[in-house]
Amino acid sequence: MTLFDAKPSVGRKFLVAGRGGLNLTHSEPREKFATRYTGAEQPENFWQTLLAEFDADALRQSAAQLGVETFAATSGRVYPRELKAAPLLRRWVQQLRAAGVQFALRHRLTGLRQDARWQLDFLVAGELHTHEADAVILALGGGSWPETGSDGDWVSVLEKLGITIAPLTSSNCGWEFPWPAAVLAQVEGQPVKNISVRAGETTITGELLITKYGLEGGAIYQLGSALRALPEPEIVIDFKPAHSVEQLVRKLGNCPRNFLAEARSRWRLSDAAFAILENLHPPFTSAEALAATTKNCVLKLTSPRPLAEAISSAGGVRWRELDAALMLRQCPGIFLAGEMIDWDAPTGGYLMQGCFAMGTHAARSALAWSGAK
Repeated sequence: MTLFDAKPSVGRKFLVAGRGGLNLTHSEPREKFATRYTGAEQPENFWQTLLAEFDADALRQSAAQLGVETFAATSGRVYPRELKAAPLLRRWVQQLRAAGVQFALRHRLTGLRQDARWQLDFLVAGELHTHEADAVILALGGGSWPETGSDGDWVSVLEKLGITIAPLTSSNCGWEFPWPAAVLAQVEGQPVKNISVRAGETTITGELLITKYGLEGGAIYQLGSALRALPEPEIVIDFKPAHSVEQLVRKLGNCPRNFLAEARSRWRLSDAAFAILENLHPPFTSAEALAATTKNCVLKLTSPRPLAEAISSAGGVRWRELDAALMLRQCPGIFLAGEMIDWDAPTGGYLMQGCFAMGTHAARSALAWSGAK
C-alpha cells in the first residue's frame, strides 16, 4: 500500500488546522451532529450512517490509541490536550509506516487510466512516472489553502474521465462589505460580540470581526451556505438579542434627543456596534427607530473572500457520481473522501470529523473491493 503526496511532507493542511489548537471534532450528540452537513443531491441519511460507523467517540479513541489525550471544551469542541497537531500527525505516520505503508512524496497526480489495473500518472521532478493499483482512494482536498497542496488541480483529471463536478467555491470564509472610512478608522480589527446574525432563514449566535474588506468570524462562517443560496447576499444583525424593541425603548427612558449617544451607555453598545449604527444609518429621530434598527441592522454583502483564503471549500464531485461505498460509478475501483465531494459543514470540528469518517468508509470499501477481485 502506497500513500502519494504532491508535497515534500504529508499532512500539511492538518498542521495548518492545528494553528488554532486542532479542533478535531465536537462532543454534541450524533443525531444533531449529522444535521451539520449540507450539500446538493446529498443522499438521505448519508451522514447518520457514516457517523454510526466512525463518530466523534471513535475519533477520540483513535487519538488515544496513538497516545494523544483529548478533551471537550465548554463550547463542546474537542481538542488534543496539547493543543497541537504535530504530535498526533507524527504518531499517525509512525503507525502507518509500522503497518507497511510506503510514502511517495513529491508525486503530483496528473492522470488516471484504466487497463487491467488502474494506471496512475504522476509528475515527479519534471518527469512522468506511472504506478499501478487495483483500488485507489483519492483524498486530494478542495481548493482552499493551496499552499498545503489542496489546490483543486485534480478537477481536470476527473473531468477527463467524464466525472461531473460542481465548481469549487469559498466556504467558512470572510465576506466583503464596503465599510465607510469612518467605521474602519474607529473599529477595524475589533469584534462585535454577543449578537445574533441572520441570513435567509438561518440565524446564528456568535460574533463577527470587522476587517478592512468586510467581515470575518464564526457567525459569518456558519452562514456561508445560507448566504450562497441568496440571490443577493445580506445579513441581518441583532446587536441586542436578549432584549425586545420595547425593552430597549424603556431602557432609554424619556431621553428627548441624542438617542444613539444615550443608547451607547444605557444599552452597553460595543464600540463596533456603535460605529456601525452611527455611520451606516441616518440620524435616529426616535428611540423606537433606533431600537428597531439595533435589532434588525441589514448589511448587503458583495462577495465571499477568495477561495485561497477560505478555511474550506464547497462544491466538488457531485453525489450522483458516487455509490454508497464512495466509489465512482463510472470508474470501478476509484474511491473518494473528504472535500473533493460536494458537501459543506461549519467550523467547530465538523469538517475534520467528516473527513475522518469519509476516509474510514472509503478505506474499508477499497479493502473490500480489492479482496473481492
